[in-house]
Formats: sequence, structure tokens, C-alpha cells
Amino acid sequence: MEELKNIETNIEATTKRKKLLFILNPRAGTMQASKHLSEILQIFSDSGYLTTVLTTTKSGDARDFAIQYANEYDIIACAGGDGTYNEMIDGVISVGAKCKIGYIPAGSTNDFGASIGLSKNTIEAANAIAHGEAITLDVGSFNGQHFSYVASFGAFTSASYSVPQNLKNILGHTAYVLQGIKDIVSIKAQHVKVITDEGMPSERVIEDDLVFGAVCNATSVGGVLKLDSFRVDMNDGLMEILLIKSPKNLLDVNSIAMSLLANDLDTKDIAFYSAKTVRFEMDPEVPWTLDGEYKEGASDIKIETVVDAVNILV
Repeated sequence: MEELKNIETNIEATTKRKKLLFILNPRAGTMQASKHLSEILQIFSDSGYLTTVLTTTKSGDARDFAIQYANEYDIIACAGGDGTYNEMIDGVISVGAKCKIGYIPAGSTNDFGASIGLSKNTIEAANAIAHGEAITLDVGSFNGQHFSYVASFGAFTSASYSVPQNLKNILGHTAYVLQGIKDIVSIKAQHVKVITDEGMPSERVIEDDLVFGAVCNATSVGGVLKLDSFRVDMNDGLMEILLIKSPKNLLDVNSIAMSLLANDLDTKDIAFYSAKTVRFEMDPEVPWTLDGEYKEGASDIKIETVVDAVNILV
């Protein structure tokens, strides 16, 4: 009889435990999250969470998992790169789930994690999910698809992935800028019309030949752009817009390089400002990236700020 009571007590305790869904991208980065999976799960268990683990096998899995299960869990977390995180939050927001979000940055770039101060150490990041406080962040919407920190096209877009690791280690930010400058010299400029805060008193229109454009909500983009000194507020209802004009000669190229290295984004070749909405009219064949992942372009692209979209544990 006593044994039966103990079993019933254990069942009741289990059903009352908070539920956590953990989405693992086993191939992200150097696969540190996979190597430490048992330790991560132990941290969650010790903190009172009943954890379910789902692993991704292809692009889109994290979004599908979030859509299917987010409303059933207290926390939905992932370990992977910024692309995995992007998919997860897109799924969570799409179904209107109110769960808290957790993220273990385990990719090769991890711009978003760096922007909100998440540890690159897998165990420390897991502890932040188990014991951290939630902060509210805005996200962007690219023609209806959500992204966490950047939508971009043109030069620099692939810099974080094409720079050799040894150069990243030695030169840091400079390595990314140098790679991006190579892109500026070789890339075809695009004629783009950019309209921000359309129909509002603050409406602004820029029409020019551009080699790079980004709409971001982060302090670091692809290792190239360091916006810390601009005190980017990731929950102010605004996105930061960065546009780089096509250089007409080598002096312009040098000027752009020096401006980026010095974080001087107020020059004749670079436009940097904030807005709630931004619309791009451009060649639909130009590809974009959302949080570092490929996104097909369009002739008319509307990017909006989704205010207070996620509650992430830090």
C-alpha cells in the first residue's frame, strides 16, 4: 500500500513539472551541443523541467516543430546556429504561442546570441535557459516571414561564412571587413528604391545604386558590422537600416573600408538610420538572407518591426 502511494506521488509530481521542448541541430558549428547533450538535459531536469528532445534533419524542421508543439510547452529552446533560432521563433510567433524562448548558440557565427549577451559556452547557455530571466525583444517581418536580427542583400552577406577561420582568429572584425570589401569591388550594384516609415511624418526615400543593404535589430551582423557604439535598442519598436552605395572609384572603396573599420556610419557612401517599417523596390532576382539563411528576393519587399514578439531567457 505504501509502495502504491509512492508511485502515485511520483506520477503526480511528474505531471506538475514544467515542460520544456528542446530542439537540437546536431550538425551546427563544431557540434558542441550534441557532445554535451546529457549535461544539458541534466541541467533542465535538476531545474524541474520535463524535457522533450527533437533533432532536426533538414531545413525547416525547427519551424515545423515549433508550429506543432509550442503551445504545449512552458519553454521552447534550441541549440544550433542563428538559422535554427530563426526557424524556431518564426514557428512560435506564427501560432501565437506565449511560451518563453531559450537559445544555446552553437553555430559558426552566432550574431544574435552575441547581441543579447548569451554565452558561447554550451553549459553556461543551458544554465541561462534553466535559471535566467526573460527579456522581451522585437523581431522583423520580411513579407510575412519573421527574422530575429537581420535581413540583408549584396556584399558582406556571405562574409561570415567565407572568411577562413584562421583569419577570423587573428584579425577578428578586420577579417570580415576585408572580405566584404572584396565583395564590394566585384559585386554588381543594384538600383534600389528604399522607402522608410511610408505614409508617416518621418517618411524617407532613398533611391540609388547600392552594393549592400541590411535591416537589422542587433549589435553585430556577420562579424562585419559592429553597432555597439550606436547603442542599438532591441526592443524600441524600430529596426536599423544600413545602406552602402556603389563606389565610383578606388578612393570610394577605401573610404567605405575605413568607415566600417572605424564604425563611422555617417558618410557620403553609407546611410544608417532607424525606422519602424521599410520597403524595397528592386530587381526580384537579387537574393537575400534572413539571419544568415538564403531567402528568395522579390520586386516589392516590406519589412516591418514586430514589437514585443518574443520573451527570451538570458
